[in-house]
Amino acid sequence: MVENTSLRNQFLVAMPGMADGNFDHTVTLLCEHTPEGAMGLVINRPTTLELRDMLQHMGLEVGKVAAESLPVYWGGPVQPERGFVLHSPGETPWDSTLKLSDALNITTSKDILMAISQGQGPAQYLVTLGYAGWSAGQLEEEILHNSWLNTPVESAIVFNTPTETRWEAAARLLGVDVRLLGTDAGHA
Repeated sequence: MVENTSLRNQFLVAMPGMADGNFDHTVTLLCEHTPEGAMGLVINRPTTLELRDMLQHMGLEVGKVAAESLPVYWGGPVQPERGFVLHSPGETPWDSTLKLSDALNITTSKDILMAISQGQGPAQYLVTLGYAGWSAGQLEEEILHNSWLNTPVESAIVFNTPTETRWEAAARLLGVDVRLLGTDAGHA
């Protein structure tokens, strides 16, 4: 990786044999990457918590979502009580939204969850609890030690690819069959 190159809005695909069991076979959407550190959301770890149950627990009246069985995803081990909504852009301005690309935003404010509970949210969304975080230089070091592949983001993988195939689909963006990669790092 070139120094001072941001990996913001990239997928981090865990390499086979990832030492940290939290991230084994994960795909993480990198939302922020600066010299001070990085922050991302794991997009392929559904929890047993369903979105309608989370919304009801928050005291929101569940309308359209009640009929759907959508999981809430484990976004990472940091602040597991904090929610994030990855979503397609729309015309509604939410209170706290970061634009990742023309096809993908992240919102942390409750107003988007209120709209989702009423069937008036964005066309596509994925809700996570918690996030993955790296201190200054930590992610770069992990990449140098072959813990991660980084790929461009494709919103179809976030919203349309079955959860259990997102890891392989993200790696295929590089033309790689991640299942065939070894677990040992080589250095010339």
